[in-house]
Amino acid sequence: PQLSSDRGVMLTAMTDGGCGYAATGDLSPTGLQAALDRATQWAQATQQASVIAYNPARMPNPRGSWISPPSSITLATRREKYELLAAECRAAKLDDRIVDRYASRNMRDGEQLYLSNTGAEIHQQFRYAIPHVYVSANRDSETQTRSLGFAQQGGADILQRAGFFGCGRRLAEEALQLLLAANCPSGKMDLLLMPEQMMLQIHESIGHPLELDRILGDERNYAGTSFVTLDMFGEYQYGSPLLNVTYDPSHPEEIASFAYDDDGTRAEKVFLIRNGVLERPLGGHISQSRAAKPGVANSRASSWNRAPIDRMANLNVEPGKTPFDDMIANIERGILMTTNVSWSIDDSRNKFQFGCEWGQLIENGKLTAIVKNPNYRGISATFWRSLKMVGNPASFEVHGTQFCGKGEPNQAIHVGHAAPPCVFANVDVFGGEN
Repeated sequence: PQLSSDRGVMLTAMTDGGCGYAATGDLSPTGLQAALDRATQWAQATQQASVIAYNPARMPNPRGSWISPPSSITLATRREKYELLAAECRAAKLDDRIVDRYASRNMRDGEQLYLSNTGAEIHQQFRYAIPHVYVSANRDSETQTRSLGFAQQGGADILQRAGFFGCGRRLAEEALQLLLAANCPSGKMDLLLMPEQMMLQIHESIGHPLELDRILGDERNYAGTSFVTLDMFGEYQYGSPLLNVTYDPSHPEEIASFAYDDDGTRAEKVFLIRNGVLERPLGGHISQSRAAKPGVANSRASSWNRAPIDRMANLNVEPGKTPFDDMIANIERGILMTTNVSWSIDDSRNKFQFGCEWGQLIENGKLTAIVKNPNYRGISATFWRSLKMVGNPASFEVHGTQFCGKGEPNQAIHVGHAAPPCVFANVDVFGGEN
């Protein structure tokens, strides 16, 4: 068990043309004044050097609130919480080939207050109860793992939505199946990505390339640049006409839903890609001013001692019209993949190679043999154009991650991604030996 708490304040000062900030954990009037003085000094020092002209008279004055959805399940005692984890680990020990079992639950409560001297006041409260479970099976030199990771807002009810109850035995059975399975075949075939793997595909090959500060060059020496350029917005065919991607804070359970970003901009659903055409980037108000492009409310800081930068929040692929069974039935030769286990992508977020825990062949419209070590690779600029089927609303799932890293000093932040299953045509698939 671990328990920690952290609190502090980030103060931002604006002068005519300049902006500065300073953070402090000293919440006394003296500590706050000292931080404000430092921020003001930085603002004055940058008056002639800022990339945009800051104007304190134009500061917004939003007022509002946000609170994570309530939980329908209550775990009364610490013992009860630990017993839930232990029960799944016990259930996973099916035989001696199960060599590792792990279950955890990360519970976090966060509270943010945004104030300005123009009258802004935003109060937001967040709650997360995030489970993580994995089971590993071994035979001779072969080890296979199946895992459950699920990140949403809310309380103990997240366990139910995640399929946590009973997952220990299920994951153990699947790990044992993988242990006995043949290696994934290699070749060009249709690829059916389940929502859990779509999360990573969206994150790496749409989310990061569309971050406006990255496009402007801010992350070049650390997290890389982007193959996307400013002149692409409004005309570039990012994907097939079936691809519709939104920045969407309207799902209350999605982990990065909020009412306002950390610069006080109201969050609203916006299309980034519509019918395959790139429309707008992921950029907060500062990047929007620099690039003269519309963006979204995604200036986010990982903590009180970090300044907000352009981050993904909820980035979703909108559902299409195809039922899941029809997707399978329309694939002559393909493979289903789910649950990411490895990822690699170049500095411009273009060429990628991803591996999954679980694969299952699709032959003549039917799911057939389970295969292990499934991998696929492609180029972002063409991969999304091969999208040929998008699952209907009944197959739409909300997922997310706690660990998106960016910025100097580094900021690890939570990001939501929701999607239905999607089918991509003629993808380069290969097994673990290639």
